[in-house]
Amino acid sequence: MFYKFLQTIRKELLLLRRDVGGLLILFLMPLALIITITLIQSATFESISGSRISLVLVDNDRGEIADSVIQNIRRSKAFDLVMELNGRPVTKKQAKDLVFSGTYQLAIVIPEHLSDDLNQKIDENVRSVLSGFGMETKAQENASPVKNKIVSIYFDPVSQVSFRNTIKAEIDKLITAIERDKVYSSFQKQLDIEEISFEKENFIRFNEILPQQDGQTTVLPNASQHNVPAWSLFGIFFIIIPLSINIVKEKNQGTFLRLRTNPTPYWLIILGKTFTYLLVTLTQFYLMVIVGKHLFPLIGLPSFETGANFFSLSVIALFAGLAAIGLGILIGTIAKTQEQSAPLGATLVVLLAAIGGVWVPVFVMPPFMQVISNISPMNWALDAFYDVILRNVPFKSIIGAILLLLLFALVTISAAVIYDKKKRSV
Repeated sequence: MFYKFLQTIRKELLLLRRDVGGLLILFLMPLALIITITLIQSATFESISGSRISLVLVDNDRGEIADSVIQNIRRSKAFDLVMELNGRPVTKKQAKDLVFSGTYQLAIVIPEHLSDDLNQKIDENVRSVLSGFGMETKAQENASPVKNKIVSIYFDPVSQVSFRNTIKAEIDKLITAIERDKVYSSFQKQLDIEEISFEKENFIRFNEILPQQDGQTTVLPNASQHNVPAWSLFGIFFIIIPLSINIVKEKNQGTFLRLRTNPTPYWLIILGKTFTYLLVTLTQFYLMVIVGKHLFPLIGLPSFETGANFFSLSVIALFAGLAAIGLGILIGTIAKTQEQSAPLGATLVVLLAAIGGVWVPVFVMPPFMQVISNISPMNWALDAFYDVILRNVPFKSIIGAILLLLLFALVTISAAVIYDKKKRSV
C-alpha cells in the first residue's frame, strides 16, 4: 500500500514537471504580487513625515502668522513647499487650477489680514478673561469686530479620503500650536510681563502599547506584515486551478479510469494528490517568507518578521493548503472540461480573496459583507496569521481557525468522493 502511495505521488510530480510554465506561474505570480503591492502600499503604513508631498502655498497674509505657518511646514519635512511660479508668487486661481488639474496634490491659501485679525481676536478673548477677574487691561483703539478666518485647502480630486483626513489633521495641529503660542503672547502683553514661564509642551501625550507574549513585544504593523500573509494565502489557493485542470485531464484522457481498474483504492489516489500539492503550497509559502525577510530590506521595504511564531505560521499554511486542495479536488471532480474548471477555479479564488479580507480589510467592509466574509476559508486563515504575527497570541488561540480549515478540506473532499461515486453508479 505504501508503494502504491509513493507511485501516486510520483505520477503527480511527473505531471507537474511536464507543465514547467504552469509551475513557474504558481511560484512567481505570488512573489510578483507581494513585491508589487507591498511597494505600492508601503507609504500608507508610514507616518506622514516619512514621505514628502508637494504643497502649493498662497500667502495673502504676509504677516507673522503666515511666516510661522511657512516655517513650521518647512521644519516638518513632510512637504516640498511651492510658493512661486516663474519667479512670481502663486495666486489663488493658479493654485486651484494646478491642484484640480492633477499637477499638484495639495494647495493651501492663507487669507488676507490673518495675522492682524487673529491677534485682535485673541487679545479680545484675553481681555475678557482678565476683566472677569477685575484686572485692568490694555484696550485696543478703533477695534472693529473680527470675523472668523478660513484657510482654504484644495485637494487633487483623485486623492483618497484617508489622505485628505491625514493632511487636514496635520495642518489643524500646526495651526492650533500657532494659536496657542499667540494666546501666551497676548497674556504676556496684557499683564506687562517680559517673559511668562508657561510650559508650552503638551501635557497629555499618547503612548501606543503593543501586545506582548512571553516578555516579547510584537513588531509594529507595516506593509510587509500585512501583505506577505495575505498574498501568500492568495498564492496557496491559486493551486486550485492546476489541480482541478489535472483532474479533468485525467478523466478526459482515460487516465483516471485506468487507475480505477487497478487494485488501488480511490482514497489512496486522492491522498497522493493531496500530499503532492501540499508540498507545492508549503514551498510557495516558505519562498514568500524568505522573500519578505531577506529581499524586502534590499529594496527599501520593511522586513517580514516571524519572531518566535514560525511553527504556528507553518501550521496555518499547512491547513490553508489542505482547504485549497480540497476545493480544487471538488471543482476538478464536478467540472467536465478544462474550460469549465479553469474559469470556475479562478473566479472562486478571486471571490474568496475579496470577501476574505485579502484585498480590503474586513473591518472597513459594510456590515453585511463582514458577515459574509466569515464563510471564506481565506478569512479564517488570514485572521489566524494576523493573530500570530500582529496580536502575538499563543498557539492554542488559533486552533479554532485550524479546525475550520481542516473541516472545510474534509467536507469538500468528501463531497468530491460522493459525487464521483454517485456519478459512476448511475
